[in-house]
Amino acid sequence: MTDKLQAGEALVQQLIRERGDIFGEFELIAFARPRTLELMHRCAGYVHHYEGQTLDDQVLSPPFRELIATVQLVARRDHGFAPNHVRRLYRMGVTDSVIIEAAEAIAPVEGWSTIGGVCRAIRTANDPDYATGELPPGGPPTQVVPFAEMDLASTVPRDAEAAGLLRAWDELTPIDSELAERFRSFVLHCWYDDGDGRVLPSTARLLIAISALCARGLSDVARDHMAIALAAGATRRQIIEAVSCVLPMTGSATMVVTLDALRGM
Repeated sequence: MTDKLQAGEALVQQLIRERGDIFGEFELIAFARPRTLELMHRCAGYVHHYEGQTLDDQVLSPPFRELIATVQLVARRDHGFAPNHVRRLYRMGVTDSVIIEAAEAIAPVEGWSTIGGVCRAIRTANDPDYATGELPPGGPPTQVVPFAEMDLASTVPRDAEAAGLLRAWDELTPIDSELAERFRSFVLHCWYDDGDGRVLPSTARLLIAISALCARGLSDVARDHMAIALAAGATRRQIIEAVSCVLPMTGSATMVVTLDALRGM
């Protein structure tokens, strides 16, 4: 075996050891462009919490990071990778219901077809013919294992309903009040209604939404929702880390939008 082949094989084994599995596409990169994959893995491992790639000062939990990554993959129509991330969530003790809650949080930005796409990823993850990643020995969890973001604030500042995406529906009301009311009700449900036994509180849902708004380049709207999240007790570091979870799918430009939105806050 040549040195290049040995290096590629070592890198493949490192990814499997630190992430739990590897996509076939990435195996190709390992042998063709190993340095590229090494740097990809260092970045992804840091933002998605792979074993051996994390630091002690990171604040968001691995399950919450994985929730953000999974729903963003679906929003990007990456239906090949998303089921693997669902299986990773299962191994962390995250239930189908919580995964769908994360999809609700991104839906006001990306559309509720994303919720359907996440359900498709869940169904594929439970299909024995899907070959990437392992299901837990007992199958999908039925009770969520608690993670830190479940304890974020549910109380949202009073002016939240007049900011960001919701402001657009207020402006539309004089033109088509029925359209505005129906969509405004949906957005409020996805982000702020806490009376239906949900696990993810409103602040956690806003962090997921902010990552999507930044990925879409909507810095002004993202700034409004960052202000709401900060007022509810979130930190700038939590916002940065939430957005960092979508960088593997959306690129460095997303962080430029994020920093622009945070500037001056």
